[in-house]
Amino acid sequence: MLNEPTMTKLYEMKLNGMAEAYQEQRVSSTITDLSFDERFAMLVERQWIWKENRSLSTRLTYAGLKQPAAIEDLDFRDSRGLKRSQVEQLASGQWVEHHQNVIVTGPTGCGKTFVACALAHKACREGHRALYFYAPKLFRALSLAQADGSLPNLLKKIAKAQLLVVDDWGMAKVEERQYREFLEILDDRHGVGSTLMTSQFPVNAWHEAMPDPTVADAILDRLIHNAHRIELKGESMRKRKLKD
Repeated sequence: MLNEPTMTKLYEMKLNGMAEAYQEQRVSSTITDLSFDERFAMLVERQWIWKENRSLSTRLTYAGLKQPAAIEDLDFRDSRGLKRSQVEQLASGQWVEHHQNVIVTGPTGCGKTFVACALAHKACREGHRALYFYAPKLFRALSLAQADGSLPNLLKKIAKAQLLVVDDWGMAKVEERQYREFLEILDDRHGVGSTLMTSQFPVNAWHEAMPDPTVADAILDRLIHNAHRIELKGESMRKRKLKD
């Protein structure tokens, strides 16, 4: 029988999806009712699905999202200020394709991180490469990279991400030099990548938190001028879950 050598060759060629579908066809009692073209189309479809799922898994692992969030799980209660129409627009992924930004603000516990991770997850599903950083950890990583000489490699890794997520902006004290490094990151992304920021602080308070007004102007100019704004409100989602 040629079945086993065929299976072996399919796996060696990394056609795992096709191999699995071929095995199912071999034991199916109704598969002979289909034409060769129909059976072959089923094999190709399974291989395509397998490849897409594998690619998505790789992108999600690379992204390192803090929460396993999905667009379909977002809470659109009126009290939150999250608009379904705006999320549906962002879910298309065109904002990433057009190198636009998203800024999510709101009080602690209102679900900013979940919304950010859901949008990043959807971007990964649309074939984009995302990269998540908790803001204080990003600046610590920049400091360590500066100290050990790996800063160019870190900046290169960030630049490769079509979507950069910076979560909880403004939560830690940042040195003036680090703001300049962050400006370099944004400058590298300008016109070629998208950035998603979350913060407990309103955008109009970001400027005064940065020591150098010139750097602050440059950072905000690159973030805000083409950004979609999501302003969440209401009580903490954590507290609400405890009540439920």
